[in-house]
Amino acid sequence: MLGLIAKKLGMMQLYIEDKAIPVTVLEATDGIITQIKTKEKDGYSAVQVGFIDTKDKRVNKPMLGQFKKIGISPKKVLKEFRLEDVSKFEVKQTVSVDIFEKGEVVDVVGRTKGRGFSGVMRRHNFSGGPDSHGSMFNRRPGSIGQCEYPGRVVKGRKMPGHCGDDKVTVKNLQIVLVDPEKKLIAVKGAVPGSKGSYVNIIKKGN
Repeated sequence: MLGLIAKKLGMMQLYIEDKAIPVTVLEATDGIITQIKTKEKDGYSAVQVGFIDTKDKRVNKPMLGQFKKIGISPKKVLKEFRLEDVSKFEVKQTVSVDIFEKGEVVDVVGRTKGRGFSGVMRRHNFSGGPDSHGSMFNRRPGSIGQCEYPGRVVKGRKMPGHCGDDKVTVKNLQIVLVDPEKKLIAVKGAVPGSKGSYVNIIKKGN
């Protein structure tokens, strides 16, 4: 499934057929194919795409050698997209927003906002205890263990801890608008991440 990397600009409304549709606006970044992998040579078929130019000193020597070998500037991000048929692609071919069409359904992969160390009410949606005076059980998790057997806290117990900053895939989002000139894509609904974060837009059915 081929795709692009895009920057999340924010959310807005678009009026389509007298209905207000909530959309997320993404600024798609043009990519360039840096490597083509085949089943005969690599054991699987895929297309490696590079995004966002960067300085030579920010790339390690093996990767810098790969970029110089094919004659392109170093890229900040490399992303592999597995495909059944890679014969129609070639190295140094540009991948742009034109691969998407209005009405198409895509998957969007991103990282959720980091919430730091959070309690059980925020992290796991616990209801908490009474808020009346003197209860001493307002936002606590409650009992977490057992008695003599097994005498330990079982694995997977929902407790306070690190919240957010997880890789999340939102599937089957419909593309409402494609603007090739401004390199903008508007998808129906919300995508993970904060404004300015990067997400992967992946085509379906390739």
